[in-house]
Amino acid sequence: MNLDAMLADLEELVVCESFSSDHAAVARSAGVVAAQGERMLGAAPEFLVVDGVTHLRWTFGSPRVLLLGHHDTVWPIGTLSALPWSVVNGTARGPGVFDMKAGLVQIFHALRALPSLDGVSVLVTGDEELGSPTSQKLIEESARGLSAAFVLEASADGGALKTARKGVSHYELVVYGKAAHAGLEPAKGVNAAVELAHQILAVNEIAAQVDAGLTTVTPTLSAAGTSTNTVPARASVQVDVRVPTVEAQERVHELMNALTARIPGARLELLGGPNRPPMEASSSAALFELAQRAAADLGQPALSGVAVGGASDGNYTAGVGCPTLDGLGAVGGGAHADHEHVITSEMPGRTALLSRLVADVLDGVNP
Repeated sequence: MNLDAMLADLEELVVCESFSSDHAAVARSAGVVAAQGERMLGAAPEFLVVDGVTHLRWTFGSPRVLLLGHHDTVWPIGTLSALPWSVVNGTARGPGVFDMKAGLVQIFHALRALPSLDGVSVLVTGDEELGSPTSQKLIEESARGLSAAFVLEASADGGALKTARKGVSHYELVVYGKAAHAGLEPAKGVNAAVELAHQILAVNEIAAQVDAGLTTVTPTLSAAGTSTNTVPARASVQVDVRVPTVEAQERVHELMNALTARIPGARLELLGGPNRPPMEASSSAALFELAQRAAADLGQPALSGVAVGGASDGNYTAGVGCPTLDGLGAVGGGAHADHEHVITSEMPGRTALLSRLVADVLDGVNP
């Protein structure tokens, strides 16, 4: 693998900013990714625009292996002027370099090294950082029934692969009360803020009813009231849920729906629910074993695997029953932070590993 060529391709992607919420910027980025992929793979992708968001898909023959990535980033347009593209002492920097434009470069170079792409599909989405609202169906459709999905999200610390990811649920709990003058007749009101306080404490206890510390149910953003001298008639709290298993996700959903108002006259409304299913370790076990064998055959250091709390589109591929291995992308750190970076010397080895994995699955190698 030619590192100089990979870095030139990485620069091309990084300097085209692609903030998730800016659909025009995402469309421009898709054009750059598509041109790079066409040059490397010898074929143009499908442009799949869903609700204004541009996704790309390459399909070669009857797919058996899916390579999955995203080209959107969390960085607002203009970040490049403050965090410019650079490569200094073997470290590449720039918005989105680690999460996950280096992974896209590795996809294209890994596939270019194969003698045939028959059986390969590549999906590059444009809204992963937002929770994939427009691409979820594409991801599930592309992964269903395949032998493997390789997700090019960045690696965990030290280059570890991501062998399990927690599922995610998002809720908004809304409390309705009754407004009244806080000074003249507060007793005639139903204080939604006080009811919300009861509910936040109740929500905070849900995780303990599910498992021993693996599930987290976290009240986050909250709001109540309209003025300082009015009993609040409405209050709300956002709730972030992370679960290790489908059963835990279902149990949390059941307990969230079982919440009841404590103050007479107050009413609750629960919005939201499961967003991403968990990627359980069983989904990645065989592919991780295959990766360990491939790394050994390539003379690379032994691979490690970790379970992480953050979700990715790999949750969706695993959720439809496709064996999934994640974290095959860049080695580095600082995702979503000013110190985001990629260790460039690791890119050729990771690319060779991906190429070998795809070839093994296509050849029917059984771990």
